[in-house]
Amino acid sequence: MLVLEDGRAFPATSFGADGEASAEVVFNTSMTGYQEILTDPSYAGQLVVMTVPHIGNYGVNPDDEESSGPRAVGFAVRERCPAPSNHRSQGDIARYLKDHGLIGITGLDTRALTRHLRTRGAMMGIVSTRETDPARLHERLRGVPGMAGRDLVPDVTCREPYEWSRDGDVPVVVIDCGIKRSTLRYLASLGARLTVVPARTTADEILARRPRGVLISNGPGDPAAVTYVIATVRALLGKVPLFGICLGHQILGLALGGRTYKLKFGHRGGNQPVKDLRTGRVHISSHNHGFAVDLDSLPASEVEPWFVNLNDQTNEGLRCRTIPAASVQFHPESAPGPSDCRPIFGDWMACLR
Repeated sequence: MLVLEDGRAFPATSFGADGEASAEVVFNTSMTGYQEILTDPSYAGQLVVMTVPHIGNYGVNPDDEESSGPRAVGFAVRERCPAPSNHRSQGDIARYLKDHGLIGITGLDTRALTRHLRTRGAMMGIVSTRETDPARLHERLRGVPGMAGRDLVPDVTCREPYEWSRDGDVPVVVIDCGIKRSTLRYLASLGARLTVVPARTTADEILARRPRGVLISNGPGDPAAVTYVIATVRALLGKVPLFGICLGHQILGLALGGRTYKLKFGHRGGNQPVKDLRTGRVHISSHNHGFAVDLDSLPASEVEPWFVNLNDQTNEGLRCRTIPAASVQFHPESAPGPSDCRPIFGDWMACLR
């Protein structure tokens, strides 16, 4: 049973681990990439509802892991495929969820659930394979904190610095707020020599590594609550080229003196149209975020908009006019999703050489 904070209940069938969990319930419109979605650290604290009806068709495999295992709290699908068929498959989604202790539910009306969240907004929910009384579950949900004001970065950042690649010729430090492996792989393929550091690493410690650039990674939770990374980025401004993605974009906006706000239901999926305001070109991009930067809160003399979302006109990227710092709200590494935006990383790497 899945029960939302407004009392709406959705009966379902379990196909993952047994248990009970509370989380923010969000929907993702990607057609493929369920394993990348589940293992994306940005989904910490969330139960993901897939809008595509059939999940598990191509199985799971270690190459599609974006971290050491699932980071989402739960997984809801319309129909779980019991017999995957793909030459890369090394297992099925049900076994995968059970092995990692992740609750998965199937057989619920995900279209009705998505429409409800789209109308009422993303909200907290509780899912249980043990208790089926909606009233009792709803009572347990009372007092569970929402996503606003929550700092979830400590749950996903690395504990110690580590090197991802040593062969590149461009030293880059990555502030790990929940970095995805595909981002590291793609930057390494472009010649980056990557050192990943914990989120609480100070600006002086980063500069001591003498990087040519610093990447502020994606991650979960409310960006305004990640005050220590905001302070680090503010101290790095003008001293080293900066680039932020997703949560890193929001943190850069906050470090520049701006504000962020929570979206009604967020952008999650591999089909979000964003327009490059410099060229007029529209890219289809991969998204996973529930907060946005308020561009009007930033000084126009110092910051210019770079991308805009064509669905709701929210800011999708910014560039500083006088210092080397820029960011995008979407995921240029495109995992999962289309590869329209990958040249953005290439352009940034070219500027560091």
